[in-house]
Amino acid sequence: MDIFSLHRGTAPLFVSLPHNGTALPEAIAARMTPSARRVPDTDWHVSRLYAFARELGASMIVPKYSRYVVDLNRPPDDVSLYPGQNTTGLCPIVQFSGEPIYLPGQEPTPGEIAQRVGNFWRPYHEALAAEIARIKAAYGRVVLWEGHSIRAVVPFLFDGRLPDFNLGTANGTSCSPELQQRLVGMLEAQKKYTFVVNGRFKGGYITRHYGDPAAGVDAVQLELAQRNYMDEDSFAYDEALAAPTQVVIKRLLESTTSNFQ
Repeated sequence: MDIFSLHRGTAPLFVSLPHNGTALPEAIAARMTPSARRVPDTDWHVSRLYAFARELGASMIVPKYSRYVVDLNRPPDDVSLYPGQNTTGLCPIVQFSGEPIYLPGQEPTPGEIAQRVGNFWRPYHEALAAEIARIKAAYGRVVLWEGHSIRAVVPFLFDGRLPDFNLGTANGTSCSPELQQRLVGMLEAQKKYTFVVNGRFKGGYITRHYGDPAAGVDAVQLELAQRNYMDEDSFAYDEALAAPTQVVIKRLLESTTSNFQ
């Protein structure tokens, strides 16, 4: 089954875009509400936004299927990443709007969830782990960059308006202090965009699970407010908005490997 694409690069940088997928198997889509079939909670166009990273030598993994099929950035046991706060699960049944994803009585059963983990989640993570190991073997270290995006205002998940750039390092545990300091310095040096570090989004399962700076794996998540590169209502990519946003992302990515020899 064609469930992801993997580009192997030539630098110690690996970009993972686990919520870029939009495809829905027909049998699953038939059980969803009309609004959910539009997969509104996609990290829209992030593969286009990060396309330049290949020119930097980065590896990149991009899934085909929507997070509504299975969320690749959730743990396989579905333990909440943000206890006490609203979030969506491994096989979500609620949209970010609070509306249901499935028609009444059509939610996935535990057996179906386990099947989706086997068919979609596990192959992605096996490829992710293998590419991390390949890069680390070649360079001694690897930076795993988790590229995400979300609407700037999502009352179901957070209050108010989200900052433009939201860096997550699992409260400083998923990457070295030196790398986090470099990234913060890059964001402080620009004045166009607002930012926060380890705010509402501290890094999901991938950042937390694979980030192990002591073992040579630095992991960082960037949750980007979508208004900085697209129209949040029509989901249309906006080149005029995206271009200056890409400049900042490029500086961040370049800074992650600036100390590699």
